[in-house]
Amino acid sequence: MILPYDDTYFMNKALQEAEHAFDRGEIPVGAVIVVQDRIIARGHNLTEQLNDVTAHAEMQAITAAANFLGGKYLKDCTMYVTLEPCQMCAGALYWSQIGRIVYAASDATLGCGVMGTKLHPKTKIEGGLLATEASDLLKRFFEKKRK
Repeated sequence: MILPYDDTYFMNKALQEAEHAFDRGEIPVGAVIVVQDRIIARGHNLTEQLNDVTAHAEMQAITAAANFLGGKYLKDCTMYVTLEPCQMCAGALYWSQIGRIVYAASDATLGCGVMGTKLHPKTKIEGGLLATEASDLLKRFFEKKRK
């Protein structure tokens, strides 16, 4: 039996957020934060709209989740994000003490893994879920930009 709310379900919700970013001319990265099978926060890149280099999808979602929970720690939460977090976002996730991060596409140049960024010791991280879909959206975005 497949549960309706599994990792794939939530990553698809993050991909919907990435589509919102794409539609707004932002690099298409989306994130959702989940606790007890409930989405409590959503975010997508807003760096162009807000003219703010820190307005990544993860940062938007972290702030929304903390506001929802009424506290800064996300120990019991999982973030689903369509691209491996960068060093800045991984640092914020470290301080939030998020319990788990699931990302879709790897970032071979600026991802937290290749940059050697540390996450909180209790944070679990896994990648590759719906990586093709997330990568294809990013490729479409940059191909459109080049035209």
